[in-house]
Amino acid sequence: MKISELHTTEYHTYYGNYLALVPKDLSLIEGFKESSQNIIDFFQNIPAIKLNYAYANEKWSVKEVFQHLIDTERVFQYRCFCIARQDKTSLPGFEQNDYILPSNAKNKSLELLMEEFKTVRQSFIALLNSLSDEDLKCIGMANGNAMSARAAAFIILGHYQWHIDIIKERYL
Repeated sequence: MKISELHTTEYHTYYGNYLALVPKDLSLIEGFKESSQNIIDFFQNIPAIKLNYAYANEKWSVKEVFQHLIDTERVFQYRCFCIARQDKTSLPGFEQNDYILPSNAKNKSLELLMEEFKTVRQSFIALLNSLSDEDLKCIGMANGNAMSARAAAFIILGHYQWHIDIIKERYL
């Protein structure tokens, strides 16, 4: 399954910027597998002195951005799971700023964040491997908007790239 198969009716327009960053010929599961090592390499190569750096007041540090990416992957994995299982419950929104302070990301080691990322990513890959193309085409409601299970997964791939690009531009 490739992102070119996704229809704009499967996600809110807000996510278009993330989805635009996903290569059109990249298959979903391969995208998750390939990006895993790229994400690990990227964060491991950030100088330790930059990990708690924030480029402006009220902005997240690099470690907080990494935590945000992990937390968002958890939320979207749950959305993907519920929608693929045809759960008709309208899934709640996700206020990302409310999650950062209690995450205590600034005090976590990079190694702990890496372990957390790897575990969450492996879990999402296992979920995707268990779903059929028909499961992934299912549509549900998330944050008051229609979303397909596959859109929830593809959004994660673009979301990482979006934030990595911002880190490269504003933090390093």
